[in-house]
Amino acid sequence: MKQSPYFLAIDNGTQSVRVLVFDNQGNEVAKSKIELDAYISEHPGWAEQDPEYYWQSMGKAFDGLWALGTVRPEDIRGVSLTTQRYTMINLDENKKPLRPAIVWMDQRKAEPEKPVGGLIGVGIKLLGLSNLINDLRSKSRCNWVAQNEPEVWCRTKHYVNLSSYLTYQLTGELKDSTGSTMGYLPYDYKRQCWAKKSDLKWKLLSCTRDMMPELIKTGELLGHISAEASKVTGLPVGLPMIAAASDKACEVLGAGGSDPHIGCLSYGTTATINTTTSKYIETIPFIPPYTAAIPGFYNTEMMVYRGFWMVSWFKTEFAHYEQRKAKELGLETEQLFDDLLNQVPAGSMGLMMQPYWSPGVRQPGPEGKGALIGFGDVHKRAHIYRAILEGLAYELRLGKEQIEKRSRVPITRLRVSGGGSQSDAAMQLTADIFGIAAERPHTYEASGLGAAINCAVGLGEYPDYQTAIQNMTRKGDVFEPNYPTVQLYDRLYKEVYLQMYKRMKPLYQSIRDITGYPK
Repeated sequence: MKQSPYFLAIDNGTQSVRVLVFDNQGNEVAKSKIELDAYISEHPGWAEQDPEYYWQSMGKAFDGLWALGTVRPEDIRGVSLTTQRYTMINLDENKKPLRPAIVWMDQRKAEPEKPVGGLIGVGIKLLGLSNLINDLRSKSRCNWVAQNEPEVWCRTKHYVNLSSYLTYQLTGELKDSTGSTMGYLPYDYKRQCWAKKSDLKWKLLSCTRDMMPELIKTGELLGHISAEASKVTGLPVGLPMIAAASDKACEVLGAGGSDPHIGCLSYGTTATINTTTSKYIETIPFIPPYTAAIPGFYNTEMMVYRGFWMVSWFKTEFAHYEQRKAKELGLETEQLFDDLLNQVPAGSMGLMMQPYWSPGVRQPGPEGKGALIGFGDVHKRAHIYRAILEGLAYELRLGKEQIEKRSRVPITRLRVSGGGSQSDAAMQLTADIFGIAAERPHTYEASGLGAAINCAVGLGEYPDYQTAIQNMTRKGDVFEPNYPTVQLYDRLYKEVYLQMYKRMKPLYQSIRDITGYPK
């Protein structure tokens, strides 16, 4: 019997690096995982990591994969890579890192520069884009390095994402996928390529065109596994590497989110809702959609920046009992949290959470802060936990409605992936708040599967993405909404949640003016 082709996906996330093998039906054949220290912080708000640490950890993950004995290196037909987004690395002329990578969670900011002058500056003011421009300038990693580490910036020959750095380590080619290119970079999201020379971004950012890697469309050849990489990974020399996309984009693809009526929720460190569309749609005006894992398509993403990081915060601050019990049982602490959710009725007995724990540019604005309102003597830590998950779902429902308004396409199906999707209680809560059945993909590793789909199409296993999706993705567990609970949540969402930000915004602004936080 002829063996199904195997496609290998490398998923270098924030908290782990995973090496996964899938067959052409989307079944997970083998998996190896290495936990990562998300970042090192030498100063408050900083988040950095040694680029070599990612490469060495990937090597360990490959060692674990081959040790399983399930697959052999010669069984692999091709490889694709998906990584965390906007983790930036400065390389010298020999493509060696000059400093630690600045991880996407880093909060440092460059100093403001003088406003853009001339007619362009007038236009920026008239359109109300001053905050957006200032945000681009201040949050750009390259601007911070140029201002604060000029000796490093002078030696920087290449300025690349983690995806590009790892592609170089694997192939010897300094290239990157269009699907992995995002953040505060001179990228043209509409055309899905580097911006034209005349683009304003080149004037606002310190990086230059010759620092940028060559961009390759998703599903196209990035290069071949080099002899040096073969020694670290065990992969055959010359094995083709196909361009995939960022972890969120691959997660949408792996969840089967190929159409604009499918809303894909990601319950990860950053919580998001995405649809995939062939049209360029700015869900928030002047905030571009990301490049999708399907070439030429876009993801209309709305995000909650801290997202399910709040679950980690809750675990650290309030779940000491569950931590001890999980250790005794040999479980992850989060596996016990469904008991907390089920102790509390829908609506958390009036406790409501607004998940703006990190400021934004437009939604929320730079003054944005989180809030818990409705406290009473009946509330305990279980109510806080449920209110956190309900607040995240309310905000993602708001994102759904904004996507629908801008795209004029109703979202009729929900796919939910990411770590938080493993909770049955969280899935039911989601179905009830959205009033739509919540579907899990058939595999927990949706991001890795998305990268494997890119690989399968790129190598000709399937003629197009629609065929690959039909063959390699399918829904798993389905959670139907409970009508009485839907009605309760609908009233809380419309009569309370939608009113919270506009009523709290002046108070947030006063807090910021008085204390200086958020900066």
